[in-house]
Amino acid sequence: MIRPAQLCDASAIVDIYNHYVQNTTVTFEMTPVTATDMAKRIAECDTSQLPWLVAEEAGQVIGYCYASQWKGRSAYRFSVEATVYVAKEAMGKGWGTRLYQALFATLAARGMHAVLCGIALPNAASVALHEKFGMEKVAHLKEVGHKFDQWIDIGYWQYLFKYETHSRAKVTPVD
Repeated sequence: MIRPAQLCDASAIVDIYNHYVQNTTVTFEMTPVTATDMAKRIAECDTSQLPWLVAEEAGQVIGYCYASQWKGRSAYRFSVEATVYVAKEAMGKGWGTRLYQALFATLAARGMHAVLCGIALPNAASVALHEKFGMEKVAHLKEVGHKFDQWIDIGYWQYLFKYETHSRAKVTPVD
């Protein structure tokens, strides 16, 4: 089941995210995040009227995704940055795809135009997920992050919604 995140989900989300913080280079955060920190992030999306979704299986949060403002200036108001994380034990079971399907549908319904996603490279699985949604690589920034004694590149992928009218988006479903 995929549903909107609630502030009470913050602890479960932190458990998922901190695995990536402490063990991988897919996030550039280096210090584990607290449930209070995560609750503030969820609230910020809510205040910005942007979606934060969680995937639940057997009553447990096993993944999440959200869209945040790309930049603060008002001309960017139709552009968002999307992020998805799945619990280690739920990886490879299609949850990332289901979360992004729900997120992209929500963004289209809200009239968003551009979705951007930053990916720490190399990361073949994340690249494949994003390209599955029709995202195209639009930028490659070399050695912009330093974690675990190594320099890390970031690639940016982008998707532009194609609108038939101003109020209805044409969204192609993903298999």
